[in-house]
Amino acid sequence: MTTIRREVLTLPAAPLGPDNPLPPLRPLDEAHRIDERDRAGLPRDMARQVGYEPLRSLLPAPVRDGYGRVRAPRAFDALVIENDRLRATVLPGLGGRVASLHHKPTDRELLYANPVFQPANFALNGAWYSGGIEWNIGATGHTALSCSPVHAARVPAPDGGEMLRLWEWERLRDLPFQVDLWLPDGSDFLHVGVRIRNPHERAVPTYWWSNTAVPEERRVLAPADEAWHFGYERRLRRVPVPSYGGADRTYPLNSRYAADWFYEVPEGRRRWIAALDERGHGLVQTSTDTLRGRKLFVWGTGPGGRRWQEWLTEPGTGGYCEIQAGLARTQLEHVRLEAESEVSWLEAYGPLDAPPGGEWQAVLRGAEDRLETVLPRAGVDAAYAAWQPYADAEPGEGLATGSGWGALEVLRAGWKLPGTPFEESTLGEEQRPWLQLLRAGSLPEPGRGEPPGGTLVARPWRDMLETTAATPAAEYHLGVAQWHGGDRAQAVRSWERGLKTATAAWPLLRCLAVADQEGGHHERAADRYAAAFDDLCGQLREESAPSGDERWAAVTAALGREAVEALLASGRVADARAVCERLHPATRARGRFRLAEAALLVAEGRHEEARTVFDEGFEVADLREGDEVIGRLWARLGDEPLPDRYDFRMRPDGE
Repeated sequence: MTTIRREVLTLPAAPLGPDNPLPPLRPLDEAHRIDERDRAGLPRDMARQVGYEPLRSLLPAPVRDGYGRVRAPRAFDALVIENDRLRATVLPGLGGRVASLHHKPTDRELLYANPVFQPANFALNGAWYSGGIEWNIGATGHTALSCSPVHAARVPAPDGGEMLRLWEWERLRDLPFQVDLWLPDGSDFLHVGVRIRNPHERAVPTYWWSNTAVPEERRVLAPADEAWHFGYERRLRRVPVPSYGGADRTYPLNSRYAADWFYEVPEGRRRWIAALDERGHGLVQTSTDTLRGRKLFVWGTGPGGRRWQEWLTEPGTGGYCEIQAGLARTQLEHVRLEAESEVSWLEAYGPLDAPPGGEWQAVLRGAEDRLETVLPRAGVDAAYAAWQPYADAEPGEGLATGSGWGALEVLRAGWKLPGTPFEESTLGEEQRPWLQLLRAGSLPEPGRGEPPGGTLVARPWRDMLETTAATPAAEYHLGVAQWHGGDRAQAVRSWERGLKTATAAWPLLRCLAVADQEGGHHERAADRYAAAFDDLCGQLREESAPSGDERWAAVTAALGREAVEALLASGRVADARAVCERLHPATRARGRFRLAEAALLVAEGRHEEARTVFDEGFEVADLREGDEVIGRLWARLGDEPLPDRYDFRMRPDGE
């Protein structure tokens, strides 16, 4: 019989650290934008979905950039679902990721199971880690829930056994979702039922890609003769499969640069993707037809791709690629989910043995025949039909607790969501001010010496903020909600009103500084950043905040970094230096600030000292995917090639 039990998974792990306390007001630094030259040639439905409400803001999610690079053993709560054939290890505290899928009869790990936990800046809101099977919901990119807890519980399974249900509230699109995992008795396949619900009275854009990491020494098979190729030069091209540019790209190591290959699976063809080693052993993922897209992501063999592989795991442990499945052809699209509706499907993951080499069509026929033998297409459809009545089954024993944001939204709107209860008991300190606004109509001011907490921006919350007392805290949060809603002039007015009576001016000054930057008023932005940092330092002195207080360390690091960048951009080098010198020594020792120090030294004309910073070595833990800032600064120091340790370039013209 299938069992579900608790375990502990111990890995060398870098700490996540505190979230960035500053609201993310700037537009997304999105690497997945399409060059306008490519839009005209897209199929009509694809072009429509590419242009359909792409995410433009991270609000209300916080940026997660407090992690580092120093790893120490850490115990993670794990949930293991197991039958006599398979064992799946799930991490409910880290987005519900399937960290391992072990096939017991052959003693084979079917996934790339990362031997470390190392956050890096790949999720929409920062912290993400590689390996296993992740559930990406929200918008183009890795989910903002990558390193966040989700709810988990036992629920009845269609075959009379147990399922493991994971569920949470996705805040970027305000949508609840669930992932049900079960192993039918004697099955070689992990079954996964997924449902996304839209409880709103309006249509909402939605997005889903299940992302599976597998070792890269594989051939990746998908039933397609064409693919949409998207690289970090941001061009989207329709190309042949398997060979393109003189190489068979279904072998990940035949690509030099990082790229996405979105397979054009014909209508009516079974949806599946597999990764097989040279002996024909590997993993296959298949699904009901709703999950139409299939994708291969490769890091490439260039120095930047190799460096990222090392960065995300341990050198010498082997590289990986990703095989993925999504609601649309590509990850550049968002799908319309109608008001008060839902979308659901079933996926299956398990071993596949089939010859990987030879002529493409013959290889596909062999793999597809083998898949039909071990897991018939009709069997997947039948499993989905059997699961659907159980999707609303109320959870039994709770196994993990996620956030309280879903409970807050359910309290506000009175929604009934069978199968995914967001209990009032899950409300926590983050939701406390908003619960008071909901119930009493007032928003509490932060305590003396307390930085402002997270904010909410959806229209119902904005309406409540507009009718509550106009305190500095309310004006601050109202301005953020107005900014998110596109009413930037009104946001500035709200922040300016709040500034008149605020005891702590720095949160409002910082918001106004961002507004100045976005409006092209860079000198005024620099003035306001300098004033904000001065005010923050004064607050710290008045409150005698301990230098080791994690909250204040995060505030000073985040505001100090933005202030230095703004002051340097305005040519105010001495003022930028003054901000740096007031940062805590532990903050200045972090890699991001060592890079800032090098940039400051260059601006001061002290090139040799800047070169010394590079020679001494630093690691920018939160370096963004595709960011070439290190290489650009290095190029200002001379003509020497960029050292390998700093080479994270992911595109051909990044060389």
